[in-house]
Amino acid sequence: MTRKSCKTGLVLVAVLWLVVLLTVMSAAVGRNSRLDTKVSVLRTEHLRCKWAGRAGVETAIGLLNDDVKALDSLDELWSDNDEDYNDVPLEGCRFTVKVIDEASKLNVNTVTREQLLGLWDMAEETADAIIDWRDSNDELSGSGVEGGYYENMPYAYMIRNGPFRTIRELLMVRGVTEELLYGEDTNLNGELDYNERDGDESPPDDDADDELDLGWIAYLTCYSYDLNTDADEESRVNINTADEGTLQNSLGISRAQARWIVENRSYDSIGDLISNNSPAEASSSGGGSDNAQQMDLATFYTIADRITVDSGNQTEGKVNINTASALVLSALLGADDEADRVASEIVAYRETSLTGMQSIADILQAGVVSLEQFKEIANSITTRSNVFTVRCFATAERGVRDGAEYYTEAVVDRSPSPAKILYWYQGANY
Repeated sequence: MTRKSCKTGLVLVAVLWLVVLLTVMSAAVGRNSRLDTKVSVLRTEHLRCKWAGRAGVETAIGLLNDDVKALDSLDELWSDNDEDYNDVPLEGCRFTVKVIDEASKLNVNTVTREQLLGLWDMAEETADAIIDWRDSNDELSGSGVEGGYYENMPYAYMIRNGPFRTIRELLMVRGVTEELLYGEDTNLNGELDYNERDGDESPPDDDADDELDLGWIAYLTCYSYDLNTDADEESRVNINTADEGTLQNSLGISRAQARWIVENRSYDSIGDLISNNSPAEASSSGGGSDNAQQMDLATFYTIADRITVDSGNQTEGKVNINTASALVLSALLGADDEADRVASEIVAYRETSLTGMQSIADILQAGVVSLEQFKEIANSITTRSNVFTVRCFATAERGVRDGAEYYTEAVVDRSPSPAKILYWYQGANY
């Protein structure tokens, strides 16, 4: 082989190596370019989904603000609204909204130990620990724990010794786990997804049936309160403090009935105005008499929404009987077989009503509860709500597997104007 041939061969080898190197560099550049493009698209989708989530929340707030506040039920547009809530397209995304009435739940800051024990899988030790977490003292409640327990944990923290500020704060209480708080519905979409019915194949662990087991977050809140006003947004009349003239003029009752209310107070609940001996209707001869006339049932049903035994402007923790589940209603009533029966009847009765129950006395007037049961829960129930949780699930239109997903949760108090956001979260579902 000549020297010239050798040089030609070396040049050819060098050229081939250069081609290989350029090919590898081109492939790497192309791969990085595709990755950059994919990341850029994903970021754009995340941004669109983020604002789609905001749009879903604002949609719900708008409907809540426009809602007539005389009563709140699950048949109203803020709750049942496929057109504005279900799979709504928006700029390359789709969002779905769910609105939950916080007054449909037991308030963890006011709930009793016995009512807590009405929840699924609630151990006595856990119920006592919840009570100890929210109370302001260092005395143990039954089998509960106080600050020393948490301060001696591997990662120590302080006990609240005050009201819960968010419902997820429950996870800091001894005995409360994510499985108990979230149940099988870990993404909080209210639907039984595949991973929530496949046993232990994928998180979360579930019982592999076709029924969605909800966690305590579906039954507990720390936000609910009731304004001490009637359906017309007028202040209620306190039957423990109002004089005869105020009772007569504000409630439209007779002077004799007003005198009877004054002479027979002190009332623990509005149900104490009546008894098993109360007449069905007012006496036609007693309207102008100076003698006191016992409160009759017909008059009581008329004024029930306009009277109170509370002196404040609002009361924390009342449960809306138009929206509460049978489990929550049963817990209020004692969580036994009789309570389960009555709770189911309350739910069945409200489903027959076109507009929902106007007054808490409706369940007594309809014979759904006994007088004793009504008196037991009268101070704990309402027919109106103020605070709602809005959950928005936004997905890029490329689909759940490939496209971006974004979760938005807001707790909204619609009573002030503009509505007040009590809690806000955006990001991956948790």
